[in-house]
Amino acid sequence: MAMEAVDNSITLCQSCDLVIRKRALPTGVRAICPRCHTPLYDTPYCSINGMLALCLTAIFFFAPANLFPVLELEFLGSMRTTTVIEGALSVYHQGYWLVGIAVLTSAVIAPGLLLLSILMQILIIKYGLNSPSLRTAFKHALKIQGVLTQLTMLEIFVISFLVAAFNLADFATVSFGFGTFCFTMLFIMTLFLMREYDLEHMWSYLDER
Repeated sequence: MAMEAVDNSITLCQSCDLVIRKRALPTGVRAICPRCHTPLYDTPYCSINGMLALCLTAIFFFAPANLFPVLELEFLGSMRTTTVIEGALSVYHQGYWLVGIAVLTSAVIAPGLLLLSILMQILIIKYGLNSPSLRTAFKHALKIQGVLTQLTMLEIFVISFLVAAFNLADFATVSFGFGTFCFTMLFIMTLFLMREYDLEHMWSYLDER
């Protein structure tokens, strides 16, 4: 466990192969090689407070995005609505249980765990990095960050909504529900959050204290 933390705090210059121990930098500052002046790494544009705002906004949209209808379909006087969770359960009950589990995992469970994990990391950095138990929890969260990121596929479902609406428009009246707006906002906030999140930068906070 200790070796992994050390490995993440060291980098090699791509030009002169100088071994350099990484340090947390202020926002907007880029580290350069002290021997050949090659740019090495920089910090995310957002500060920790900016990431906290993005994370809380994404969590705010998470519940309505999954509980409110994302599509409203009117065909021959019949109106049908569905949520992301209902869609996944419907696929599961039709016998495609593997697809249903995949949808539920990538659209609901993994994004929720990802946001909670990042929120916990940010709060530990701000308030609990001096606590040994919280530092251990912080390390565990960083270790599973890659898995949660790979399992989160919100963009696929946003595209699926648009494709479904386009294909059904000739046969029925399709309209987007409040859940569509919340799901799109969840996708956008998560997209910007992950753009600012840097795993190596988060590891570097362990070296500061």
